[in-house]
Order: sequence, then C-alpha cells, then structure tokens
Amino acid sequence: MRTLRPVRVNRAGRRVSGTGRRPESGLRRQVVGGRWISRVLGMTARLHSELLPGWVTWLRAPNPGPMTLDGTNTWLLDDGTVIDPGPDDLAHLEAIIEAGPVRRILFTHGHPDHVDGVTTLLALTGASVGEVPDWLTELPTPGHTTDSVCFVAERDGQRVVFTGDTILGRGSSVVAWPDGDVAAYLASLDVLAGYDVPGLPGHGPVLPDCAAAARWLRDHRLERLDQVRAALKQGARTPEDVVNVVYADVDPAIRFAAEWTVRAQLAYLETLSEL
Repeated sequence: MRTLRPVRVNRAGRRVSGTGRRPESGLRRQVVGGRWISRVLGMTARLHSELLPGWVTWLRAPNPGPMTLDGTNTWLLDDGTVIDPGPDDLAHLEAIIEAGPVRRILFTHGHPDHVDGVTTLLALTGASVGEVPDWLTELPTPGHTTDSVCFVAERDGQRVVFTGDTILGRGSSVVAWPDGDVAAYLASLDVLAGYDVPGLPGHGPVLPDCAAAARWLRDHRLERLDQVRAALKQGARTPEDVVNVVYADVDPAIRFAAEWTVRAQLAYLETLSEL
C-alpha cells in the first residue's frame, strides 16, 4: 500500500518533492467499458453506455489498494486531453498513448497516484500540461487537498464532471490534513451539488448523479462531525482516541487516513470555537 503524500508535481508538470515507486509488476491494465453495477454512496450505481459520452475513454491504472480502490481512473478525451495520468507505470502510460492522441495533460490534484506518470507521459508524447480547452471548465474544489479541482465538460448535448478524489465512485474521500480542510470540503460539496449530471471520479465506478453523491457526502460529513463531538464528550482526548471511537471498524491499512480526517475535523471544530 502506498501512503499518499502532498503535491508531487506542479501544473507545469515538474516534480516538486519526493520519489514514487511503481506498482507491482504482476498487475495488468484494464480498459473499462460495458455495464458495471456496484454499491456507491448508499445508492445503486449502474454504468450504462449512455453515462459515458462517446468522446471519453476510461482507462484504469494497475494500482489497486485500500486508498485507490480498484485503481486510479485515467480519462482520455477525443481531443487529446488526458485527465489524471495516474502512476508511473509504463504499460498504463503506453495504453493511454495507444488510445490517444495525447496533446495535453490535466490533473485533479497532486497526489502521486494521479500525477506520478506525468513526467514520463510528457517525455513520450511532448504534450502540454495545464492547458484547459475551451469546452472544459476548471472548477476549484479544495478540501480533500488544497489544490483539488474538478473539470466540467459539455459537448454534443452531454455534460459530465470529472470529480477526482473530491467525490469517489464509492465510499468517502479522506480530508488529507494538514493540507485538507473540512470547511473547504463542505463548501466544495455544496458547489458540486449543483451538477445533476454523471460524475467521473478519480477512483471507483462512474456516478450516475454527481449532485446526489455530493449531497449524500455532505450529510455523511456532518454526521461524522456529530460523532466526533460525541466522542469528545465521552472523554476522548487525542485524535487517536477519536479514531478508536468514530472509526473503530476502519481497515487497519487506512487507519492513518482516518487519523488525518479526524485531525481535520478537530481543526474545523476549533474554528467554530467548540474546542
């Protein structure tokens, strides 16, 4: 399992810190299509062909894990725009090129499972980084991380939102303290609640209704905050104490992420003068 770290490349495609490691070599690339059914955010999500516009190709990177679910979703648009190249896995990057063309690279945030492949993909294709085409709108959605953005695409009468890790295809996203911020995340969910169109996430299956997912997640976050308040009243004193109460059933492999979120929740409650 890889621990997600702060921003790894800037929007010019330059690495700013750290080094990554490749996924296990035995894993194979999957190009996703057809009909997929799974439990998503308390609703049944059905991926029919009409949910994915004809101008979008979905490639799933071979980096499954507790933090990445089935792997990072890479989205390739038929004008040559790549959203979230994913890990620095040569087979995955070659699959993107094969499905291409690749003319420009965008990413929803700087976590390594989304951007480690940027440098190699640039070297292989000579693409530009950060050039948003006219028919895409970059939507700032901080909260999961400070630099998180979504992209709204509208073409040929179809509209979708690429949600990155702000909204996942299933489950809830970590608020990656100290970079992540609960107040900003709630505000971003309020923004996304205005988009009742399919959501194409950074991990997991396509969401049939981005707005419904955003509303569910907002309610879920508020419920978690109430649970944190209750844990504090019951005597929890440290973030670890709160995790033991509120996230008692969390997978041990991602307990560190639960603690990140708890620290962000406590910081938020402090801004409300509740601590």
